[in-house]
Amino acid sequence: MLLDADDSQLVLIDYQEKLMPAIFEGPQVLANAVKLAKIANMMQVPVWATEQNPSRLGPNAPYLRALCNRTFAKMSFSAAEEGLIDVLRPPVRKQQGGNARSMPKHLQKPQEAPEPERPSIIIAGCEAHVCLMQTALQLLEEEMEVWVVTDACSSRSERNRDAAFDRLAGSGAELVTTEMVAFEWLRSCEHPAFKQMLELIK
Repeated sequence: MLLDADDSQLVLIDYQEKLMPAIFEGPQVLANAVKLAKIANMMQVPVWATEQNPSRLGPNAPYLRALCNRTFAKMSFSAAEEGLIDVLRPPVRKQQGGNARSMPKHLQKPQEAPEPERPSIIIAGCEAHVCLMQTALQLLEEEMEVWVVTDACSSRSERNRDAAFDRLAGSGAELVTTEMVAFEWLRSCEHPAFKQMLELIK
């Protein structure tokens, strides 16, 4: 299954100014997150971001923050606990009033949470084994498609980062890279955004 830009949402977890200097391969990880956000903007893919305890860890890098539709401050490690699910999945629509041919209420099926309009959640962030992993696992529990962008994720140690990838893959997340996401969103070198995207990738 290939990613489709029209079905995608991008979630960027905790690329915070006071955290990134301690992150393994931090500059490259942040650069890939910025590329992802710029490509998402080109492809009209919504970009959501989070900041863990920003009063202590500071905000996300400002040039990354500027590329996001909305940034959520959070105290829970999983962003799913603090409003992210509500933007990824549309609210349940109330049923309209019935008419003479409607089924009686006791025979109607209970309303279930609606499918996201954009069910493919592309997620990246720090730390991979804490906030990124807990968020991704909860999104999987919500039966969303989760794609983890490995070269835009990291932790303070390589071992913790790799352990997170192993656990996420075993739980059903797809592991991808920044370039995989970009080229799958484009699908063709004839796409109007191809040249602009290629300049970012190079």
